[in-house]
Amino acid sequence: MAIIAQKQLFGWNEIDGLGDLERLRLVTEYMPDEDLMRALELHRYRGRDDYPVRAVWNAVLAGVVFGHESVESLRRELKRNAQLRQVCGFDVTKGASSVPSRFAFTRFLKTLMSHQQMVDDVFDRLVDELSRLLGGFGTRLACDGKAVRSHGRRRGKDASTERDGRRDLDADVGVKTYTGTHADGTVWKKVKTWFGYKIHLMVDADYELPVAYTVKRASVGEQPVAHELLDGLDERHPDLLERCKFFSADKGYDDGKLTKRLWDVHEARPVIDIRNLWDKEDDQTRPLGDSLDVVYDHKGTVHCCCRSTGELRQMTYGGFETDRETLKYLCPAHHHKTKCPSVDNCSVRHSIRVPLSKDRRRFGPLPRSSYKWSSEYKKRTSVERVNSRLDVSFGLERHYIRGLAKMKFRCGLALIVMLAMALGRIKQNQHERLRSLVRAA
Repeated sequence: MAIIAQKQLFGWNEIDGLGDLERLRLVTEYMPDEDLMRALELHRYRGRDDYPVRAVWNAVLAGVVFGHESVESLRRELKRNAQLRQVCGFDVTKGASSVPSRFAFTRFLKTLMSHQQMVDDVFDRLVDELSRLLGGFGTRLACDGKAVRSHGRRRGKDASTERDGRRDLDADVGVKTYTGTHADGTVWKKVKTWFGYKIHLMVDADYELPVAYTVKRASVGEQPVAHELLDGLDERHPDLLERCKFFSADKGYDDGKLTKRLWDVHEARPVIDIRNLWDKEDDQTRPLGDSLDVVYDHKGTVHCCCRSTGELRQMTYGGFETDRETLKYLCPAHHHKTKCPSVDNCSVRHSIRVPLSKDRRRFGPLPRSSYKWSSEYKKRTSVERVNSRLDVSFGLERHYIRGLAKMKFRCGLALIVMLAMALGRIKQNQHERLRSLVRAA
């Protein structure tokens, strides 16, 4: 918390109707930012102290909490709202003149950006504290990337590479393709392009709170960034990876190396959708082994093929054998007590085992054909809800940000505010409002 020592005309408890200011108080009180404040005060040293470091920092947090789009929007609110000025820590005797100028705010933000590592340290401290207080925190992790458009313009082919404040020389073009099938069987395709960046988030799927993040150019793929996030989590929060049992993501993270790492290194079951990379339209299934009695499709769903009728029947999942690292599938006729005309000639008999090494993309410790996989995959939407809060509650849907460093800094501020607010809810026994960003305490 950025502690304020100043003369007050009236105490906190004497303010009536604080309302939304309670949310800001919740953030400032439980934000572990003392090291950052000392570093900023040391950076100023003997410079002018017209606007105290801690008060300006709290004002920056207020801009995030209340979703201000720009510095000018925040300054107008500070000049109008005397209670907000007091909560932030500005001298109440000076009135609106205590609000920093636009130049002072801009200079302070540049100084803050030079301390990005300390902002990341605040994020890590909050994650550690929440991990200590919340039971099962980190058991289910979800990962996703979110497109964010730059406010700057693209640089032309023959344009200068010098920064002029209007063009964004860091951003590039991202492309994301969505495909699906209509009810009549026709295939649809939608291509989305944007100029800007992509926020890559890893969140706890149960509590919907971030545990790791990074910001990249829009063209950077999601698969390599997932490995980068896992490396950072393994370095800074190894206990979370040890606790992780399920890791969910959409088909953009479909990667054999990633699924192999999750299970072999971290013992986390990958719950990742798969892309259909089989080119031939008629190549719907492939034989599982030498025999044609058992086949599998591109999702890894195993079927037995009746020798008499040629009918494909989905085999019943019988569980994962950890010591053997094999998936067990049961004969549907034997398991469901039904008749099969080829039961005497079938090579399956009662059950078969499929080793994970057959295909690490399609065969994992939790197969996609199981009910458990379906229920776990639904939890992936937690990261989408966190992305939505960044847009709606923290103003990333409409912003004036240009440049990768500014974008990462702004996202870092939004995420530490989100975590500090959650920590405050827990400390004040408001667990039912853990994910609430807009309701007062």
